[in-house]
Amino acid sequence: MARRVTALLAIDRLCVRYDSRDVLRSLSLDVARGEIVALMGPSGVGKTTALRAVAALQPFDEGRIVVDGFDLKPGPVPPESQLEPLRRRVGFVFQSHALFEHLTARDNVTLALRHVWGKTRAESDTIATTLLDALEVGERAGARPNQLSGGEAQRVAIARALAPDPALLLMDEPTAALDPARRAALATSLRRLCDQGRSLLVATHDADFASQADRVLTLG
Repeated sequence: MARRVTALLAIDRLCVRYDSRDVLRSLSLDVARGEIVALMGPSGVGKTTALRAVAALQPFDEGRIVVDGFDLKPGPVPPESQLEPLRRRVGFVFQSHALFEHLTARDNVTLALRHVWGKTRAESDTIATTLLDALEVGERAGARPNQLSGGEAQRVAIARALAPDPALLLMDEPTAALDPARRAALATSLRRLCDQGRSLLVATHDADFASQADRVLTLG
C-alpha cells in the first residue's frame, strides 16, 4: 500500500505469532489525520491484536509501527519509561470499558491526569467536565460504573482515553453492548472527534457501524 504523506499511523508488514501460530501476517495500513478506519473480519483474525500492538500492550514479531513519529519495532514491549511519548499520542478504549468500579465517572477520567500526567485536581476536573459534557454524559459524572448504562459507560471510557489529548484513538468493538440508537449516536460522536483532527482505528463486527467509517479494511 502506498504511504500517505499525512498518515498519523503507519503499520508496515506487521506479524504477530502465538506459539508458532500466525495471528497477524504481514498487515499493512495507514490512518490519515482526521480519518476513521474500521477493521473488520471474523473472530480470531487479529483485529484486537493489531490494536494492542499499536498501543504497545503486546509485542510483535515482524514489521514496524509508527505513530506520529514514534517508532515501534519487533521484539519485547519497551519499558514504560520509554513509552511516555506513545502514551500521549494514543488512547485505547477496551471492549469491556475497563472502568474502575470504585471510582465515579469523573474520577475515572481524572485518575491518570493527576497521577501520571501531573495535572492538578482543578485542571483534571476541568478536562473531565469538558469531555463528559461533549460526549453527553456530563450529568452522570458522579455515578459509578455499576450505575451507568452500557452506552454511558462506553462514553466515559472514551472520555478517559481522550483525557491526555491523544491524536489517535483505538477502539475495540465499541458497539458490542449498544442498541441501534446508541450505535448511531456513538458514530456521530466519533465523527465529531475526527472533525477536531483526531484519527480513529476501530475493530468491529458491526457492519452498519463500520459503514460510517471513511475506510473499511477486512482481515481474514
